[in-house]
Parts: sequence; structure tokens; C-alpha cells
Amino acid sequence: MSQLITVTGMVLQAAPIGEYDKRIVILTKERGKLSAFAKGARRPQSHLAGVTTPCAFGEFSLYEGRSSYTIHSADITHYFAELRTDVEAAYYAFYFLEFADYYTKEGNDEREMLKLLFQTMRALTSRRISLELVKNIFELKAISINGEGPQVFQCVKCGAKDRPCVFSVKSGGLICDECGRGVIDGQILNTSTLYAMQYVITSPVEKLYTFELSAEVLKEFTRVMERYREVYVEKHFKSLDILNQLTELC
Repeated sequence: MSQLITVTGMVLQAAPIGEYDKRIVILTKERGKLSAFAKGARRPQSHLAGVTTPCAFGEFSLYEGRSSYTIHSADITHYFAELRTDVEAAYYAFYFLEFADYYTKEGNDEREMLKLLFQTMRALTSRRISLELVKNIFELKAISINGEGPQVFQCVKCGAKDRPCVFSVKSGGLICDECGRGVIDGQILNTSTLYAMQYVITSPVEKLYTFELSAEVLKEFTRVMERYREVYVEKHFKSLDILNQLTELC
């Protein structure tokens, strides 16, 4: 017999199943990432139609079967409805959802990633800081939560903190002048860029989206994250391709 459980989470993706149903993926606080069937969710008058859209955040009541979940009902507290009328922000959101889907797993403790995703959607819809900066912050924090973030406080090889350093993507972070012989991708980062990266990695999620950067520093931060993602994130994100095309037109 199926057991009814309640989880708190955000819908990462939704796909049609058959004529009237949906299969959705939810990132939850209690059980990590899980898939669930939403029967009849594609019917016009279904009470599940709105609650099974990507970005919807709230409490989901699910029937837990032997090998699958089925949605019974949901109490959505945040739809992030502003994304429906802000095309640019919406495509950033799709990218963040795909990124989170790639990095999370069923049964894992994904509370930090869920908090990051929620705060990132709030930053997108508030527009208090630039969307490019939101993207950089999200990527760096998500990669760091996954244990693959760069070392930005000391030399990755010897641990020195008091010697001049360059940042090497292939080495995974800072390399001091003593250890840097043979490093071909080392670059001297602007002090503000380095400080921004240190702040993102060490700060609680709730305080991430509280600063702005100059155009010069933001550009360097973006270049560093693009290169770091290329080296350490194996997945090719289709949503990022669309986002890049959109931002080129804007």
C-alpha cells in the first residue's frame, strides 16, 4: 500500500507522459532529487497543472510506491511568476534548473543546493544585481557545494598564503611563485575578483546576492567561471546555449 509523505522542494523539470499526465523532477530538502508522476496534470482544469511547472517551490504531498512517487497535492509558496514576463531572466532560470538537475542525486543531502536554487530565483526576480553576476555566483557556489570549487585562499600545491600567486584553472586555484614553474595558464587576478570568489565560496547562501562589481571585475569573474566550467563540469547544457544566444542579441 502506498504511503503519503510530504516534502519541501522545487520543480526542476516537467515532461509530458501520455495524453494527460506529467513526469516531474523535484529537488527536495528531505530526499534529495526525486521523480514523480502527476496524473491528469495536463488537463485544463487539473489542480496539479500549475503546481507542476518548473521553478514552483513549496510542499508536495506524494504517494510513495515501491519504485515511484505520485503527486497527490501541493501547496506552492513561490511560483516566481515574474519570470513569465521577463524572458531574459527566465532563460537564466532554465539554465540554473538544468545545472542543479545535473549536480544532484536521489537520496543525497541536497539542502544546500536547494537553498542556493531558491535564493538564486529570488535574486533573478528582484533584479537587484546584474544577471551575469547572479550566474557567476550561482555557478561558483554550486560547484563548491559539490566539492569541486577552486582553492582561492592559498597555494593548491604547498599551502603558502604569504607569497604572490597566480590563478590556474587547470591546477584548481592559486599557485604561488615557488610552485608555478611550468604552469602555462596562470593569470594574475584583480584583487576584487579574488575577493568576490572568496566571499562566494565562504558565505552562507542567504548572503550571496548582496554585492555588485565594476564592469571590469565582472568581466574577469565571468571569464574565470567560463573557463573553470569548461574544465570541471563535464555536461553540455542546452539551456546555456540558448541563454548565450539570447544575451548576444540583447
